[in-house]
Amino acid sequence: MDERGQGSRDRLLTPGEVAALFRVDPKTVTRWAAAGRIGSIRTPGGHRRFRESEVRALLAGETASIPEQPGPAERLTPSP
Repeated sequence: MDERGQGSRDRLLTPGEVAALFRVDPKTVTRWAAAGRIGSIRTPGGHRRFRESEVRALLAGETASIPEQPGPAERLTPSP
């Protein structure tokens, strides 16, 4: 157990910390969580936190939860 009494629990990251790792805006991380593409935990104050192990796994490509961001042309292309 560590000095905070958390044992081997994951470190929790803020949306800003996750965004920095993925090189995206923190709002993008929040949208991913709202869409279920990345798991999040809510603090008692209602803020989102993300498990570091899950974030690292996504970065390593161990899961395909977060799709590639569409480019501008893909966003503007009408559906058939």
